[in-house]
Amino acid sequence: MPALTVLRQHPRTLLLTAAAVPLALAAVVDDVRVRRQLEAARRDQLTGLPCRDGLTAHGERQLTARRRADDLLVLVLDGNGFKAINDGYGHAAGDKVVITLAQRLRQWSTARQGLAARLGGDEFGAAVRLPREHFAQELAGLRAHMDRSVPYEGLLLPFTVSIGTSYAADLPGRPFGDVLRAADVSMYKVKTGEEPFPYLGTAADADTPSVNGRRPGRPGTHLPAAAAA
Repeated sequence: MPALTVLRQHPRTLLLTAAAVPLALAAVVDDVRVRRQLEAARRDQLTGLPCRDGLTAHGERQLTARRRADDLLVLVLDGNGFKAINDGYGHAAGDKVVITLAQRLRQWSTARQGLAARLGGDEFGAAVRLPREHFAQELAGLRAHMDRSVPYEGLLLPFTVSIGTSYAADLPGRPFGDVLRAADVSMYKVKTGEEPFPYLGTAADADTPSVNGRRPGRPGTHLPAAAAA
């Protein structure tokens, strides 16, 4: 009958191993905590949406994860008359509008395999999967979804948004930031009435010269670069 081999460890080795286990667990817990803090820092505190960097990182992954990006649509939405809400009803009402818009855009984007983000103020961005044959119908639905009045303390605050769009496939080989910029310029053209809604941004829109790092027409473009920074 074969002899049984008994493995023996020195008591000191066992003691050291036992002591290392809680240390390893503590390191894992600490790593998770740090990751959660970093994730929270990347999100907008008011709405919980990712910020611009989060949207850009998501968009770049979408561009590289698939060979074709035919259905990757990027959107920029900007509120109309937001200052009047703040001035007329107070900043709490303005916050309510921003939170409501964020919830609506998140709901719409998630249903289309996408991500919504807050770019700043009452401006939002999104990257979704949307076949071109559904573009006009879907965008009309999105505008109707976003343009509903916002309930606030027994009132209904009327509010609308301007929406700009661009397809990544129309800017082949370009980074996500360029596609986002094309959507931003598209939004501005729709907002000013230069183009009808819905309007798809082009490569020329992505190449629109900036003023002090801002799209022409944005606040601060009239200031010297040092003052606008």
